[in-house]
Amino acid sequence: MANTGNPVLAPESWQATAPVFLGRSLSESELEAFAIYERLLLEWNQKFNLTSITDPQEIRIKHFLDSLSALPLLGNLNGLQLADVGTGAGLPGIVLKIIFQEMRLTLVDSVAKKLKFCEAVIQTLDLKGCETIHERAELLAKLPTRRESFDVVTARAVARLPILSEYLLPLLKVGGRMIAYKGETGAEEAQDAANAITILGGAPAQVHTVSLPTLSDRRYLLLIKKMKPTPVEFPRTSAQIKAHPLA
Repeated sequence: MANTGNPVLAPESWQATAPVFLGRSLSESELEAFAIYERLLLEWNQKFNLTSITDPQEIRIKHFLDSLSALPLLGNLNGLQLADVGTGAGLPGIVLKIIFQEMRLTLVDSVAKKLKFCEAVIQTLDLKGCETIHERAELLAKLPTRRESFDVVTARAVARLPILSEYLLPLLKVGGRMIAYKGETGAEEAQDAANAITILGGAPAQVHTVSLPTLSDRRYLLLIKKMKPTPVEFPRTSAQIKAHPLA
Protein backbone atom coordinates (compact mmCIF):
# COMPACT_ATOMS: atom_id res chain seq x y z
CA MET A 1 0.00 0.00 0.00
CA ALA A 2 1.36 3.39 -0.95
CA ASN A 3 1.61 5.97 1.84
CA THR A 4 1.94 9.66 1.00
CA GLY A 5 1.42 12.83 3.00
CA ASN A 6 0.47 16.45 2.52
CA PRO A 7 2.32 19.18 4.42
CA VAL A 8 0.65 20.55 7.53
CA LEU A 9 -1.42 23.57 6.51
CA ALA A 10 -0.67 26.66 8.57
CA PRO A 11 -2.56 29.69 7.12
CA GLU A 12 -5.71 30.71 9.01
CA SER A 13 -7.87 31.32 5.94
CA TRP A 14 -9.28 28.16 4.38
CA GLN A 15 -9.32 29.97 1.03
CA ALA A 16 -5.55 30.33 1.33
CA THR A 17 -5.03 26.62 2.01
CA ALA A 18 -7.38 25.30 -0.68
CA PRO A 19 -4.71 25.57 -3.45
CA VAL A 20 -2.68 22.88 -1.66
CA PHE A 21 -5.33 20.41 -2.78
CA LEU A 22 -6.81 22.24 -5.76
CA GLY A 23 -3.58 23.31 -7.45
CA ARG A 24 -4.91 26.85 -7.93
CA SER A 25 -6.72 29.58 -6.04
CA LEU A 26 -10.49 29.52 -5.70
CA SER A 27 -12.26 31.83 -8.15
CA GLU A 28 -14.66 34.54 -7.02
CA SER A 29 -17.62 32.50 -8.27
CA GLU A 30 -16.40 29.43 -6.37
CA LEU A 31 -15.93 31.44 -3.18
CA GLU A 32 -19.43 32.85 -3.55
CA ALA A 33 -20.84 29.36 -4.10
CA PHE A 34 -19.16 28.05 -0.95
CA ALA A 35 -20.44 31.04 1.03
CA ILE A 36 -24.01 30.29 -0.10
CA TYR A 37 -23.56 26.58 0.61
CA GLU A 38 -22.32 27.38 4.12
CA ARG A 39 -25.26 29.73 4.77
CA LEU A 40 -27.81 27.16 3.61
CA LEU A 41 -26.17 24.43 5.69
CA LEU A 42 -26.40 26.55 8.84
CA GLU A 43 -29.99 27.59 8.12
CA TRP A 44 -31.26 24.08 7.39
CA ASN A 45 -29.32 22.62 10.30
CA GLN A 46 -31.55 24.55 12.69
CA LYS A 47 -34.47 22.38 11.54
CA PHE A 48 -32.74 19.15 10.51
CA ASN A 49 -29.71 17.39 11.94
CA LEU A 50 -27.43 17.68 8.93
CA THR A 51 -24.12 18.22 10.75
CA SER A 52 -22.79 18.51 14.28
CA ILE A 53 -20.30 21.10 13.03
CA THR A 54 -21.83 24.57 13.27
CA ASP A 55 -18.83 26.90 13.54
CA PRO A 56 -18.26 28.50 10.10
CA GLN A 57 -14.48 28.10 10.24
CA GLU A 58 -14.85 24.44 11.14
CA ILE A 59 -17.34 23.93 8.29
CA ARG A 60 -14.78 25.35 5.86
CA ILE A 61 -12.00 23.11 7.15
CA LYS A 62 -13.72 19.89 8.28
CA HIS A 63 -16.28 19.81 5.46
CA PHE A 64 -15.11 21.89 2.50
CA LEU A 65 -11.33 21.46 2.70
CA ASP A 66 -11.67 17.84 3.72
CA SER A 67 -13.82 17.23 0.63
CA LEU A 68 -11.25 18.97 -1.58
CA SER A 69 -8.39 16.91 -0.14
CA ALA A 70 -9.07 14.06 -2.60
CA LEU A 71 -8.37 16.18 -5.68
CA PRO A 72 -4.64 15.33 -5.94
CA LEU A 73 -5.74 11.69 -6.29
CA LEU A 74 -8.73 12.29 -8.56
CA GLY A 75 -7.44 14.97 -10.94
CA ASN A 76 -9.83 16.63 -13.40
CA LEU A 77 -13.35 15.27 -12.88
CA ASN A 78 -15.00 17.19 -15.72
CA GLY A 79 -16.88 14.83 -18.04
CA LEU A 80 -16.88 11.99 -15.51
CA GLN A 81 -19.82 10.42 -13.68
CA LEU A 82 -19.39 10.54 -9.89
CA ALA A 83 -21.66 8.94 -7.29
CA ASP A 84 -21.44 10.20 -3.72
CA VAL A 85 -22.94 7.48 -1.51
CA GLY A 86 -24.35 8.35 1.90
CA THR A 87 -23.92 11.95 0.83
CA GLY A 88 -25.68 13.49 3.83
CA ALA A 89 -25.40 17.24 3.36
CA GLY A 90 -23.79 16.78 -0.07
CA LEU A 91 -20.26 16.13 1.12
CA PRO A 92 -18.01 15.64 -0.74
CA GLY A 93 -20.21 15.54 -3.87
CA ILE A 94 -21.48 19.11 -4.03
CA VAL A 95 -18.09 20.52 -3.02
CA LEU A 96 -16.47 18.67 -5.94
CA LYS A 97 -19.26 19.78 -8.28
CA ILE A 98 -18.63 23.44 -7.44
CA ILE A 99 -15.07 23.00 -8.67
CA PHE A 100 -15.87 20.75 -11.66
CA GLN A 101 -19.01 22.14 -13.29
CA GLU A 102 -18.90 19.61 -16.15
CA MET A 103 -18.85 16.62 -13.84
CA ARG A 104 -22.07 14.56 -13.73
CA LEU A 105 -23.05 14.12 -10.10
CA THR A 106 -25.31 11.54 -8.47
CA LEU A 107 -26.05 11.99 -4.77
CA VAL A 108 -27.26 8.85 -3.01
CA ASP A 109 -28.76 8.70 0.48
CA SER A 110 -31.35 6.65 2.34
CA VAL A 111 -32.57 9.73 4.28
CA ALA A 112 -34.99 11.83 2.23
CA LYS A 113 -34.66 15.05 4.22
CA LYS A 114 -30.91 15.15 3.57
CA LEU A 115 -31.52 14.87 -0.16
CA LYS A 116 -34.08 17.69 0.07
CA PHE A 117 -31.32 19.89 1.44
CA CYS A 118 -28.97 18.81 -1.35
CA GLU A 119 -31.63 19.63 -3.93
CA ALA A 120 -32.04 23.10 -2.40
CA VAL A 121 -28.29 23.73 -2.68
CA ILE A 122 -28.19 22.46 -6.26
CA GLN A 123 -31.10 24.67 -7.25
CA THR A 124 -29.78 27.76 -5.46
CA LEU A 125 -26.32 27.38 -7.01
CA ASP A 126 -27.83 26.46 -10.41
CA LEU A 127 -25.65 23.36 -10.68
CA LYS A 128 -26.33 21.40 -13.87
CA GLY A 129 -25.93 17.66 -14.43
CA CYS A 130 -26.95 16.64 -10.91
CA GLU A 131 -29.41 14.05 -9.64
CA THR A 132 -30.42 12.77 -6.22
CA ILE A 133 -31.43 9.18 -5.53
CA HIS A 134 -33.32 8.19 -2.39
CA GLU A 135 -32.13 4.60 -2.12
CA ARG A 136 -29.80 2.30 -0.29
CA ALA A 137 -26.52 1.65 -2.11
CA GLU A 138 -26.84 -2.14 -2.07
CA LEU A 139 -30.24 -1.91 -3.78
CA LEU A 140 -29.06 0.69 -6.28
CA ALA A 141 -26.19 -1.59 -7.33
CA LYS A 142 -28.67 -4.33 -8.28
CA LEU A 143 -30.22 -2.14 -10.99
CA PRO A 144 -28.71 -2.95 -14.43
CA THR A 145 -28.65 0.75 -15.40
CA ARG A 146 -26.67 1.68 -12.29
CA ARG A 147 -24.42 -1.29 -11.65
CA GLU A 148 -20.81 -0.62 -12.70
CA SER A 149 -21.87 2.67 -14.31
CA PHE A 150 -19.81 5.26 -12.41
CA ASP A 151 -16.26 6.50 -13.07
CA VAL A 152 -15.76 7.59 -9.45
CA VAL A 153 -17.56 6.65 -6.24
CA THR A 154 -16.98 8.55 -2.98
CA ALA A 155 -18.09 8.21 0.64
CA ARG A 156 -17.35 9.96 3.92
CA ALA A 157 -18.00 8.33 7.30
CA VAL A 158 -20.50 5.74 6.04
CA ALA A 159 -19.08 2.45 7.36
CA ARG A 160 -15.83 0.61 7.97
CA LEU A 161 -14.02 -0.29 4.77
CA PRO A 162 -14.84 -4.05 4.62
CA ILE A 163 -18.54 -3.08 4.64
CA LEU A 164 -18.20 0.10 2.60
CA SER A 165 -16.37 -1.69 -0.21
CA GLU A 166 -19.31 -4.03 -0.73
CA TYR A 167 -21.66 -1.05 -0.97
CA LEU A 168 -19.50 0.97 -3.36
CA LEU A 169 -17.41 -1.28 -5.62
CA PRO A 170 -20.43 -2.86 -7.39
CA LEU A 171 -21.41 0.65 -8.56
CA LEU A 172 -17.98 1.34 -10.06
CA LYS A 173 -16.91 0.74 -13.66
CA VAL A 174 -13.89 -1.44 -14.32
CA GLY A 175 -11.05 1.08 -14.42
CA GLY A 176 -12.92 3.44 -12.09
CA ARG A 177 -11.82 4.72 -8.70
CA MET A 178 -13.33 4.56 -5.24
CA ILE A 179 -12.35 7.15 -2.62
CA ALA A 180 -13.16 6.58 1.06
CA TYR A 181 -12.57 9.53 3.41
CA LYS A 182 -11.43 8.16 6.75
CA GLY A 183 -10.28 9.23 10.20
CA GLU A 184 -7.57 7.75 12.36
CA THR A 185 -8.59 4.13 11.69
CA GLY A 186 -8.07 4.47 7.93
CA ALA A 187 -4.82 2.56 7.61
CA GLU A 188 -6.09 -0.25 9.85
CA GLU A 189 -9.33 -0.48 7.83
CA ALA A 190 -7.38 -0.76 4.59
CA GLN A 191 -5.58 -3.84 5.94
CA ASP A 192 -8.78 -5.38 7.31
CA ALA A 193 -10.55 -4.94 3.95
CA ALA A 194 -7.76 -6.26 1.71
CA ASN A 195 -9.34 -9.64 0.96
CA ALA A 196 -12.86 -8.21 0.63
CA ILE A 197 -11.64 -5.66 -1.91
CA THR A 198 -10.01 -8.40 -3.97
CA ILE A 199 -13.19 -10.50 -3.93
CA LEU A 200 -15.20 -7.47 -5.09
CA GLY A 201 -12.88 -6.76 -8.03
CA GLY A 202 -10.66 -4.03 -6.61
CA ALA A 203 -6.92 -3.55 -6.27
CA PRO A 204 -5.43 -3.19 -2.76
CA ALA A 205 -6.30 0.15 -1.17
CA GLN A 206 -3.72 2.90 -1.49
CA VAL A 207 -3.45 4.79 1.81
CA HIS A 208 -2.84 8.54 1.64
CA THR A 209 -2.47 10.74 4.70
CA VAL A 210 -4.00 14.21 4.76
CA SER A 211 -3.32 17.11 7.14
CA LEU A 212 -5.91 19.83 7.58
CA PRO A 213 -5.28 23.19 9.29
CA THR A 214 -6.03 23.36 13.04
CA LEU A 215 -6.73 19.62 13.22
CA SER A 216 -4.40 17.36 15.18
CA ASP A 217 -6.16 14.09 14.35
CA ARG A 218 -4.89 12.23 11.32
CA ARG A 219 -7.05 11.91 8.23
CA TYR A 220 -6.74 9.31 5.48
CA LEU A 221 -7.92 8.92 1.93
CA LEU A 222 -8.25 5.32 0.76
CA LEU A 223 -8.04 4.96 -3.03
CA ILE A 224 -9.23 1.71 -4.59
CA LYS A 225 -9.08 1.03 -8.32
CA LYS A 226 -11.62 -1.33 -9.89
CA MET A 227 -9.71 -4.02 -11.78
CA LYS A 228 -12.42 -6.51 -12.80
CA PRO A 229 -16.22 -6.86 -12.60
CA THR A 230 -17.77 -7.50 -9.21
CA PRO A 231 -19.23 -11.03 -8.96
CA VAL A 232 -23.00 -11.01 -9.49
CA GLU A 233 -23.76 -12.23 -5.96
CA PHE A 234 -22.52 -8.93 -4.53
CA PRO A 235 -23.69 -6.76 -2.94
CA ARG A 236 -25.64 -8.91 -0.53
CA THR A 237 -28.50 -7.52 1.57
CA SER A 238 -27.64 -4.84 4.12
CA ALA A 239 -28.37 -7.24 6.96
CA GLN A 240 -25.99 -9.85 5.54
CA ILE A 241 -23.26 -7.28 4.87
CA LYS A 242 -23.38 -5.94 8.43
CA ALA A 243 -23.74 -9.32 10.13
CA HIS A 244 -21.05 -11.05 8.07
CA PRO A 245 -18.60 -8.56 6.49
CA LEU A 246 -16.35 -10.06 3.86
CA ALA A 247 -13.08 -11.13 5.43
